[in-house]
Amino acid sequence: MKDRVTIVDYRAGNLTSVQLAVEKTGRRVLVTDEPERVRVAPRVIFPGVGAAPAAMGELRRAGLHEALADYAATGRPLLGICLGAQIILEHSEEGDVPCLRLLKGEVRRLEVPAEAKVPHMGWNAVRFVRPHPVWDGIESGSQFYFVHSYAPVPAGDEAPMGVTDYHGEFVSALGRANIVACQFHPERSGRIGLRLLDNFLSWNP
Repeated sequence: MKDRVTIVDYRAGNLTSVQLAVEKTGRRVLVTDEPERVRVAPRVIFPGVGAAPAAMGELRRAGLHEALADYAATGRPLLGICLGAQIILEHSEEGDVPCLRLLKGEVRRLEVPAEAKVPHMGWNAVRFVRPHPVWDGIESGSQFYFVHSYAPVPAGDEAPMGVTDYHGEFVSALGRANIVACQFHPERSGRIGLRLLDNFLSWNP
């Protein structure tokens, strides 16, 4: 089923909105917590909300941390969303927890003035700093929906793909090779978000 996408279920938030958004693009969806199904998936979306320690604990308990590493090594496309865009890195300062190590870098709490609200919640602009097929037809500076207190800090110049300003600039999109990830929620970002998902679902690294 080349048009089917697998969504990884690791008890890290409601997956329904991601599933419904993908189905709006006309693709079939498999939501699974089974490592072997992730390993053989043609295309994977790795979403998530919540805390890194609990998420990593569940991934390890279920054997999904190894399955995701095996999948990513095949070169097939992987999209991380929100928490899934963070824990693909090496380490999170949220709970001082080791992460999946699919990309180099770490996750840090947003650095904002004392009077600023955290989590950063609502619509904000994403400025693309590197072209990518997943951004095709999406103007740099488009608004996407965010809910987060931590953000990815990838290592090296190759990984950052988009940035956002919230009392200072942070990386809001990143990737390398067959992996692309966004701190924002495309499934909650209306027409532009659906365009991003459709681009990812058509992308062949």
